[in-house]
Amino acid sequence: MRAWLQTRWYSPVPPLPLLPLAWLYGRVAAVRRRRLLSTAPYLPVPVIVVGNVTVGGTGKTPFVIWLVEHLRRWGWNPGVVSRGYGGRAPHYPHRVDAADDPRHCGDEPLLIARRTAVPVVVDPDRVAAVRHLVETSRVDIVVSDDGLQHYRLARHLEICIVDGARGLGNGALLPAGPLREPPERLREVDLVVVNGDGWTDSVLRPLRMHVQITDARSISGNVVRPLADFRGRPVHAVAGIGHPARFFAALRARGLDLIEHAFADHQAYDRQTLAFGDDLPVLMTEKDAVKCAAFAAPHWWQVPAQAQLAPADAARVQESVSRLRSVAG
Repeated sequence: MRAWLQTRWYSPVPPLPLLPLAWLYGRVAAVRRRRLLSTAPYLPVPVIVVGNVTVGGTGKTPFVIWLVEHLRRWGWNPGVVSRGYGGRAPHYPHRVDAADDPRHCGDEPLLIARRTAVPVVVDPDRVAAVRHLVETSRVDIVVSDDGLQHYRLARHLEICIVDGARGLGNGALLPAGPLREPPERLREVDLVVVNGDGWTDSVLRPLRMHVQITDARSISGNVVRPLADFRGRPVHAVAGIGHPARFFAALRARGLDLIEHAFADHQAYDRQTLAFGDDLPVLMTEKDAVKCAAFAAPHWWQVPAQAQLAPADAARVQESVSRLRSVAG
């Protein structure tokens, strides 16, 4: 059923029998949004929400990392909050440590904490997460990793990430399409960032982000190898992300011969799951690697990814963020 839905979501015509359910979903979501926005509590620092309107991966986490790094360059002291999807902490709010267990905090918050070294707090209640972050850290701006539809969280800037290859799919709401909110929602956010080439909108003038993979790094040590070293024989490619095909395509573009292993987003791994019966190298995303560090074999490698924006697009983000100084003051 899931595979059938995914196919129909990204085909031109939505499944007609599901359209009444999509209409009902939209009505309920609209009522919920109005109710929660009217009661969103005051927060003492500016909040930037980075999210999406579609189900599945869009490249949100690489952009969050890019944004946090640039906020520091622009003179801010940022922190990050997240729901911590895929983890269950002993208590909430939970402060993420670089040596944390991904089963407690989730894979994406742990990756963000390790890559940026800024304070990261997870809590299904993101308002509680922001308050804890402000009370326990010297932050003057907060980035919410996901949470565009978490309307209890007051926000001062909304950034929506769209997958360039898949766009908005068939344009229908769940369950007839991949949309959590109507396409018109993009007209309300402050910035739309498209990950990769493809989808665009002449009215929105979206920013364009490209995510580039870098050299491979061993998971069980500190060895770095160029991806070119893996040419000439097959490698196992592992991706438990929202859109595994993007990772596989990036590796193929570097000339690698892949044996693909696509897992569900936020997949929980053990060594047996990744025992493929040979000694071929295993290359995986950073998001997968944070869940494999405790049992990684020497021939397992992570492939980091870096978000890149053109200078003009980065300047548009900086300009939007600069307006938040009045809120911080």
